[in-house]
Amino acid sequence: MLSSKILKKPFSSFPTRILLDLISHSSLQQEHSIVFIKPILLVLKSKPKSALNFFKWAQSFSMSPHCLPSHCALIHLLLSHRMFGAAAQVFDEMMNHSGTDIDVFESFNEGFSDFGSNPNVVFRFLLENYGKKGMVDMAFRVFMKMAKEGLYISNNLAYRMLDSLLNANHVDIVVDNYGELCRFFRRRDSCAYGIVMEGFLKKGKVGKALTFHARMVLRGLEVDIVACNKILKGLAVNKDVGTATKLFDIILAFGPLPNVVTFSTLINMYCKDGKLDTAFELYNVMIQRNVTPDLILYSILIDGYFKAGRLDEGEKLLSDALERGIMLDVVVFSSVIDAFGKAGDLGRVVQIYKRMLEEGLSPNMVSYSILISGFCGNGRMLEACGIFGQIIKRGFEPSLITYSSLIDGFCKMGNLKDGFHVFDDMIEMGHQPDVVVYNVLLDGLCKEGMVRTALSFFFNRVSRGLKPNIYVFNSLMDGYCRLKQLRNAVKVYTLMGSYNIKPDIVTYTLLVRGASEQGKLDAALLIFFQMLKRGFRGDAITYCTLMDGFCKHKNPTAGLQIFQLMQTNGVVPDIAVYNVLFNMLFKECHLEEASQLFWQLIKKGPKPDIITYNTMICGYCSLQRLDKAISLFKHLTSPLFRPNSITFTILIDAFCKEGRMDEAMLMFSKMSEKGPEPNVVTYGCLIDGYFKSQDMRTAAELHEEMLENKISPNIVSYSILIDGLCKQGLLLEASLAFRCALDRHLLPDVIAYSILIRGYCRVGRLVEAKLLCEQMFMDGIVPDDLLEQTLVEYNL
Repeated sequence: MLSSKILKKPFSSFPTRILLDLISHSSLQQEHSIVFIKPILLVLKSKPKSALNFFKWAQSFSMSPHCLPSHCALIHLLLSHRMFGAAAQVFDEMMNHSGTDIDVFESFNEGFSDFGSNPNVVFRFLLENYGKKGMVDMAFRVFMKMAKEGLYISNNLAYRMLDSLLNANHVDIVVDNYGELCRFFRRRDSCAYGIVMEGFLKKGKVGKALTFHARMVLRGLEVDIVACNKILKGLAVNKDVGTATKLFDIILAFGPLPNVVTFSTLINMYCKDGKLDTAFELYNVMIQRNVTPDLILYSILIDGYFKAGRLDEGEKLLSDALERGIMLDVVVFSSVIDAFGKAGDLGRVVQIYKRMLEEGLSPNMVSYSILISGFCGNGRMLEACGIFGQIIKRGFEPSLITYSSLIDGFCKMGNLKDGFHVFDDMIEMGHQPDVVVYNVLLDGLCKEGMVRTALSFFFNRVSRGLKPNIYVFNSLMDGYCRLKQLRNAVKVYTLMGSYNIKPDIVTYTLLVRGASEQGKLDAALLIFFQMLKRGFRGDAITYCTLMDGFCKHKNPTAGLQIFQLMQTNGVVPDIAVYNVLFNMLFKECHLEEASQLFWQLIKKGPKPDIITYNTMICGYCSLQRLDKAISLFKHLTSPLFRPNSITFTILIDAFCKEGRMDEAMLMFSKMSEKGPEPNVVTYGCLIDGYFKSQDMRTAAELHEEMLENKISPNIVSYSILIDGLCKQGLLLEASLAFRCALDRHLLPDVIAYSILIRGYCRVGRLVEAKLLCEQMFMDGIVPDDLLEQTLVEYNL
């Protein structure tokens, strides 16, 4: 009867005689009837579903649950066929019947040879299911027995065990068995310490992580500083400065001994977080602990100081590094050169460059490009071209950035011919100009008043595939606004839509400025309110531009109303806005009000910048109050504020205008000795002052000195020279100076033409005046009001 029931089950596909023999043999011993389960499972090990059905069937005929070995055998069988869900159900049943304190290791260990299952799979299964039931300590007991039996434990299984202990907050187990746990991690990039620390930190359990580290060290367990550094670097990636600081403090207090990488990691975090003083304090701690700084550490600190604009401290640290024998690389020197170049301190640029060469370092293409950019940005085109020559001589291929810097430098100097020559060379060398290069050229043309040429160049390049951006259109609009051709600027604004370019806040600000400068303040207000209507709130520059327009047209009341509207709209006035207010007050001769407002800003903010000081000094000078200007100038000798070339030039110009040439030269000497270096405008003021003082010799000597100092004269400095010569009746020399400007590829503007034309007219050389006038018209220069009067007066 029993045999017929068995044969109706799914496992009846096995040889009937075998099953019956097994069952009948076992059934002879009624008191041990359950023992027959495992042999049947071995017969069914290739049929997991049949084995599971048999297990359930056999249970239905038994008065008591299956024994532990039977459960373990079935779990082995199911796991060998990757039936994890069914295996988990059998495990739960086993725990319910056998209890949670029973040791299953021996029973499971027997099954490996019988069922050929993978130990890692089986014990990972046990760990997971013990973990689900909160029996992590039992899982760890099984795990450690595995180790003692010499069973293979993979990194992955060891990691799972460690993670389970952490999740269950069994830190004591980890610390007590730390040495054993470390043996299971065979990879060099992983260790028990690192896994525990990362596990706690990822879960936000910072306190537990730090406590774990301290307990490890106090118990005398070895903690590798390399592992600690890895944790610190992970915190650095996540920008968790606070936790990194706490861990570092514990490392200092309990160990292990930090190395240069430990300090470098934390110092780098402080530098990126803007905490340079804290970074430097940590550097001093490192020195006190006799940890030798390396190239990376000095690079981090030096870069941090220079990016924060703390140039003197950065340079001192650079010197300290070199004195300690640190072999700084070309990257560090290049970043230092770049910082001084952007600050306009070319004297120190040259010093650092020479020091780099003295250290035996050869400039690379990046350092050459930085040098060229620095020289070009400060109008030192002769040096820039010299560096460019070195690039070619050494066989480097100039980059697009290098060409762009040269083009930008020439265009800013008004030397468009050389700018376009470099552009042509760049194309010949196979470089494809980007929209930035085109914008530089277009902007240069527009700033020289050659907007028609710029527009023609624009359409030519668009036909060749140029995709213009908003900056291109803004440059063209700016050009027309400079020529006071607001109507044409609006046409360019309309043209933007054809290229699917949307106007930005700069676009509207340009139009507001263009209308304001022409005195069309109603139009400026209309554009301004259209901007507000289209969702642009406007920024401080927009409001500042409109205020400046009203101030220049002697309507300070409206300017103040715009200032109030700015505050109402939630736009915070910056120092530039206050600089406009100072300018307005001085132009209205409100010296006392300007002074009161200035000292109010000193106390309450926003903090005045160098432009504020220059505006105040210029205002005092314009009202013939040089005493107040010099008094304020003395405030700039503090470390917080230093006079720039504009500050010196304002005072030199003021002295020159009052004929106080000795004091002007004294100020010029201070500038030359202590910096900043005088520029073309400074020399122009002095040359003009000496011409007006009838001192032709000194004026000529200053012009020659400017050329010797490799300061490229611009069309303004040539205009001053031509004007001085014309007023002395030296028309031949004036004509030669004009020709010299042309030879330097400088494009004369309306002022240069006006000076020489009026000079010819005064001495009766009308034919030459007429020829020069025709040349001006051919160059597309429109005469201004003063020149128009001269042309009418002399029938030209």
